[in-house]
Amino acid sequence: MLEVTDLHAYYGKSHILQGVDFKVQEGEIVALLGRNGVGRSTTCKAVMGEVPPRGSVKFRGKELAGKPSYEVAKAGIGYVPENRDIFPGLTTKQNLTLGLKPGQKDGQGRWSMDMMFDAFPNLRERADVDAAVLSGGEKQMLTVCRSLMGDPDFVMIDEPTEGLAPKIVEQVGDMLEMIAKRGVSILLVEQKLTIALRIATRVYVMGHGRMVFEGTPEELTANEAIRKEWLEV
Repeated sequence: MLEVTDLHAYYGKSHILQGVDFKVQEGEIVALLGRNGVGRSTTCKAVMGEVPPRGSVKFRGKELAGKPSYEVAKAGIGYVPENRDIFPGLTTKQNLTLGLKPGQKDGQGRWSMDMMFDAFPNLRERADVDAAVLSGGEKQMLTVCRSLMGDPDFVMIDEPTEGLAPKIVEQVGDMLEMIAKRGVSILLVEQKLTIALRIATRVYVMGHGRMVFEGTPEELTANEAIRKEWLEV
């Protein structure tokens, strides 16, 4: 589905991504792990066109590298950034409506507002409340649901459990598994090994702007050297 080859990205003169290669297949949840500052979020932004990429980003065989973000989104890629960019002065319903593509009506894709509310009853209870008053977990669910309203085939989700209580972390994990079961592939950028290893099909570990490990969750669990060098504090 998504094939990234020799991806480079820069912030000014800083060479952040230094030849990143990875793939995400249909129906997979792929976890991208690594310490802060190694380039995981930049990888998502480069795929999405928010950071100018050098290299190849192919989605279902179509080259997207260098395309503007709106064309990447139209191709079927969703993106949930780590800073939970909601519109605080708009209601939960209004935020979800903004996730629809131009010309798309609610319910035309795999997801509808009612389905979002059925999956996350907390959001239904706060449907007409300004998003500013939502809890951290509710805001995270809202940002994911807003992306799904555009009916992407593949979604990149950056640090969805950061700052959340353990119970909410489990809910987010269940939510991601539910999304994958409905045919949406996921690239999950995550710090928490526990949740990533529980739900991921495959795992990549990033260090110093390139991939240093690829394998199954079981293979990463068994590889103490990789975990000590690139993940553990």
